[in-house]
Amino acid sequence: MAQAEIKSPIPGTFYRKPAPDAANFVDDGGAVEVGQQIGLIEVMKTFIPVMADVAGTNIVFTVDNEEPVMAGQAIAEVTV
Repeated sequence: MAQAEIKSPIPGTFYRKPAPDAANFVDDGGAVEVGQQIGLIEVMKTFIPVMADVAGTNIVFTVDNEEPVMAGQAIAEVTV
């Protein structure tokens, strides 16, 4: 099976959940569909949704919650 990366569209701070006390958008090991939100990136108090551009299973996040990311950096890997 092939692996695909979901990459950050912009630089900022990556969040795996919509609020500190909320559940993750997607948990490690879960499945994702094209267009499904997997996180948020915050830039200057603006939150940009991060959407999966591939469908697959067994998602593994390569970035921790609240970790800075660069544009084009892999956020997660998915088995396609």
